[in-house]
Amino acid sequence: MSTFLELQNISKSFDEETILEDVNLSLEHQKTLSLIGASGSGKTTLLKIIAGLEKASNGNVVLNKQNINNLPPQKRKIVYLYQDALLFPHLSAFENIAFGLKLQKQKNIRNTVNAMLESLGMIEHAEKMPNQLSGGQKQRIAFGRALVIKPQLLLLDEPFGALDPKIRSNMQKLFKNLVVAQGLSSIFVTHDIKEAIIIGDGIAKIEKGKLIQFESKQSFYNTKSSGVQAEIDFWKQLKNEKE
Repeated sequence: MSTFLELQNISKSFDEETILEDVNLSLEHQKTLSLIGASGSGKTTLLKIIAGLEKASNGNVVLNKQNINNLPPQKRKIVYLYQDALLFPHLSAFENIAFGLKLQKQKNIRNTVNAMLESLGMIEHAEKMPNQLSGGQKQRIAFGRALVIKPQLLLLDEPFGALDPKIRSNMQKLFKNLVVAQGLSSIFVTHDIKEAIIIGDGIAKIEKGKLIQFESKQSFYNTKSSGVQAEIDFWKQLKNEKE
């Protein structure tokens, strides 16, 4: 597959403090890259640069063979999904998902939204307001709102971090199923190595603003990177048992 997103020598500084240093990253079309790293390592800043919410001090963001450095966020066809669902409180679950389609003046909105609600397992909650939904249900609606407009690229910043383990596991499975069904390209930020391995087709690690991208999960399993080896050994053992 060809490279869909490419970051070329991205650097970012705030008040002479270096946040990102010479970051190079590539993402293939219809693949998900898990991006791991400790709090403050630069993960969110990197996503914001890709989305156009921050401007890199140096380097280029190339999406679908187009340099988008100077393209405003609303023209990048990129959706950024935060940990907080950030639903419109005055709109029902149905209306939240329909919002972007209405802006695009799409046809057959009701059928499209109902199909998305069905795939999310939320059709019976369509008319509920956000304050009537659980945390997991809110995140499903936010996820549906992001997917339904068919973005070029989906950026997810620890979207399941606030959910309890059972709901989080369900959301991970839902995410995997829907991004494959929709043919989406995405970058999924998490500090949870287990989640990174479940979600990603590939894995990248960012540490103190510097990034290492692994060609495959297998190459990640083989790393001796400090602080992750115990988790990697656990998942290698689980993988072998399943095989």
